[in-house]
Amino acid sequence: MDRPLADRIRPQTLEEVVGQRHLLGPDALLRRFIEKGTDANMVFYGPSGTGKTTIANIIARQTHRTLYRLNATTASLQDIKDIIGEVGTLMAPGGVLLYLDEIQYFNKKQQQSLLEFMENGSITLIASTTENPYFYVYAALLSRSTVFEFKPVTAADVRPAVARALDLVRSESPLPIAWEEGVPEYIAQACGGDVRKAMNAVELLCEAASLQDGTLRLTLSDARQVSQRSAMRYDRGGDAMYDMASALMKSLRGSDPDAALHYLARFLEAGDLITPCRRLLCSASEDVGLAYPQAVPIVKACVDTAMQLGLPEAQLPLAQAAILLATAPKSNSVINAIGAAWQDVKRGRTGAIPRELQNVHADTTGQEREQGYLYPHAYPGHWVKQQYLPDELAGASYYQYGDNKSEQAARAYWERIRGDGS
Repeated sequence: MDRPLADRIRPQTLEEVVGQRHLLGPDALLRRFIEKGTDANMVFYGPSGTGKTTIANIIARQTHRTLYRLNATTASLQDIKDIIGEVGTLMAPGGVLLYLDEIQYFNKKQQQSLLEFMENGSITLIASTTENPYFYVYAALLSRSTVFEFKPVTAADVRPAVARALDLVRSESPLPIAWEEGVPEYIAQACGGDVRKAMNAVELLCEAASLQDGTLRLTLSDARQVSQRSAMRYDRGGDAMYDMASALMKSLRGSDPDAALHYLARFLEAGDLITPCRRLLCSASEDVGLAYPQAVPIVKACVDTAMQLGLPEAQLPLAQAAILLATAPKSNSVINAIGAAWQDVKRGRTGAIPRELQNVHADTTGQEREQGYLYPHAYPGHWVKQQYLPDELAGASYYQYGDNKSEQAARAYWERIRGDGS
């Protein structure tokens, strides 16, 4: 069986690796490790198709170690024991370089089983993960490893790899191959920084090419179909989802409607309505708040409408909500106020509720006791001065009026009613 194109064109040297200049540049730490024949344990963290496996292969060749590969989604403790059993034999005379893909799927016990052999040098571990290793990798294993983060590859970096793949396929084809202008550029752009996806797209495109006048023609229309939805990096519950949610929230807070729409569109393309709806609802109170209180019911109505409509129509009310929040005046007085109050509660600063604010109790005779509560509506301006906080917190101030028109109007109103500005 023919090897997949992505495997046949896999780089053999560091110079051929696409992207990752921050790791493989002339004086980058990982490059120096590799060139000196490192036996350090490493964790490679980053999206799929960014060169993690390729670099593990290069390290194995550089260090003259036998490379064993395991995928944590299917591997077991017995698989690890079998590999360890070959240490010091003719199968692995110089020790074992174990490449463990998707290590986040190993439980704590499975990860712990590697520690003894990492410490005595029997195994050099290169673990890879698409999730944040500080959340998913056992701390003792991390403390014995160096973490390297792989970045998504830019379209400009992918373009030469696509050109090499097309040239390789053309050289192997019994028939001439030609492609429309823009095909390589489109594949490089559409595959979202995943070189493996780009190679697979080239392979599929060539296999499906139509024969015209004795030549296999690769069309832009076919390229769009084989690359469709490839540009999206999204894993519900994974780092990509949280990164996009963070980017959406910060774009709303930063009053950039174009960026907010971009990240919203990425959620829509991934088919996720729940996450952007939560961010929109949160932003209405956290970032707009009392500067435009009507944002809350408007955004809630937009979210409800979107959930009833479903995709693709849900794009309209959600886009409306995103534009509204991004262009609305901003105030963080709400989150600051509740944050300050909550901090006091967490520190144990609570105290007894003033008697005049307690529920009306009856004493042992069955008679309601006098509490001294002053009913504000019985006074001018519907306000009367009295203490509402516990004695331990008397005078504490949590809410500070924002500098927007709405909150300043409320401030002026209450200063006028209270007279003394308190």
